[in-house]
Amino acid sequence: MKINEYIESGILEAYVLGSASEAEANELLQLKTQHPQIEEALFKLESDLERIAEHMAITPPPNTWAKIEGGINELVKAPQFGYLIGEEPKESSRGSRSRKSEQFIEIEAESGHMRIRKIWRWVFLAVFVLGKIFLAFAIYYYLENRHTQEEIEKLKTELENKRSDN
Repeated sequence: MKINEYIESGILEAYVLGSASEAEANELLQLKTQHPQIEEALFKLESDLERIAEHMAITPPPNTWAKIEGGINELVKAPQFGYLIGEEPKESSRGSRSRKSEQFIEIEAESGHMRIRKIWRWVFLAVFVLGKIFLAFAIYYYLENRHTQEEIEKLKTELENKRSDN
């Protein structure tokens, strides 16, 4: 195998981009130690890709780091609610009644039914009625098409019969 052909085969690019198979990567690493041309070509390819990445990089807005730092600080300052997912809360001097109210929030509703605005009721009704109308038209046109196909078949047979009689 010629080294220049190996370098130009695209295996180096596949290796640098991470799409080379494990066997190709092992072969490349083995040949790299034996042939300095491969090592040189690999170094040049990696540096070219790095320059391209640096050239095409987009700098983030100036306040991005401040936003990230603020988000991290908020996470650190937030109280830990680990006991909500199974851990027991630490004992407090307030007693069991206050501990129960910290763990759960009781919600009461007037009814178990979901309420929707009146406009949505009409929209749902209109969609339902239009669906039924379109279904009726689809069935009608399907039956018409089937009837027309049968008529065409009858006419074809009649035409063939007249041709055979002549």
